[in-house]
Amino acid sequence: MAATILSQGEHHLSRVPHLRDVTTMGRLLADLGAGFHLEKNRVILDCNKIKDFEAPYDLVNTMRASVLVLGPLVARLGKAKVSLPGGCAIGARPINLHLMGLEKMGATITLESGYVLAKAKKLRGASIYFDTPTVTGTENIMMAAALAEGKTLIENAAKEPEVVDLADALISMGARIKGAGESIIEITGVSRLKPLKHAIIPDRIETGTFMTIAGITGGDITIKGCRPDHLDSLINKLQDTGITFRITSNGLRVMGPEKPGAVNTKTMPYPGFPTDMQAQFMALMCIANGTSVISESIFENRFMHVAELRRMGADITIEGGTATVRGVEKIKGAPLMATDLRASASLIVAALAAEGETTINRIYHLDRGYEKIEEKLQKIGADIRREKE
Repeated sequence: MAATILSQGEHHLSRVPHLRDVTTMGRLLADLGAGFHLEKNRVILDCNKIKDFEAPYDLVNTMRASVLVLGPLVARLGKAKVSLPGGCAIGARPINLHLMGLEKMGATITLESGYVLAKAKKLRGASIYFDTPTVTGTENIMMAAALAEGKTLIENAAKEPEVVDLADALISMGARIKGAGESIIEITGVSRLKPLKHAIIPDRIETGTFMTIAGITGGDITIKGCRPDHLDSLINKLQDTGITFRITSNGLRVMGPEKPGAVNTKTMPYPGFPTDMQAQFMALMCIANGTSVISESIFENRFMHVAELRRMGADITIEGGTATVRGVEKIKGAPLMATDLRASASLIVAALAAEGETTINRIYHLDRGYEKIEEKLQKIGADIRREKE
């Protein structure tokens, strides 16, 4: 959606889920002057009249990905004013690498009253090395470089499927990009891009969440329209717990064991084990046979779901960025509080296997990343409902 800023005209996106973050980004683009229309699972954006260059605090504060308008705005309008980002409270996630990249491309960056001001008469290609792979940083620079003069190299680039999907979308607009999905991405700038028409890839984290649900309940679930090739590391780890996978004509069949086995894991940048699956995997390990050790190497504050899982009877201890989970025979339902997006999902995973009733409050986090998850679960036999608080 942020990439549509790069070109005038009417842009069409399909396979778009109805999520809070989609409507937030739509509101942000509308503030900038775009026409935004969401119908069924399609988004239409008219970017002919984008004139404003400010992404305000009240929108960026609720969704960190709003910072993705930074690169496209500087590339198209020569300036951008973007609030420092907010979103899930899972640790410090600074945008210094985004700003470093834009500075190397000739932008002048200043920080003022919680806002980033970036200006450039014309961005120029540059060699940019990221100390740590950053998904949104890679995406921001890739979008900006698409309209920059000359060639840009992003070294130690993020390799996530979402980066590749964005590159594919930009290439369909006329961008010249090589190497997306590898550690070095090469972008040769062009003078203009054409409107976007693109179908979004399936959400691998939603797919992974349903995989853990099959595992923790001993269920048999077929997930339609997913991309198993985006989840190799997770599938391998889940197979070690006893979950069985079978590719079928209409999707991926996931069969949970009678009781999962304990397995250690460590979150890593793609293609490693995804940090966005750590909480759901921990819920699975709560009832596993044996003891598992889960190390979080991406975000320093991503164990906030642990306190809630303990309320259900889970045996978890934390030391630094490592959680030790001793599997128990059963966990019990309890009133719980969701702290962030993936924590919300992990509590649902745990609740489906818990004895008795579980109530999860503050589920607005959930709606940022899952479309009608309770309706999907109802269709496969879950006793779950949404209530107004």
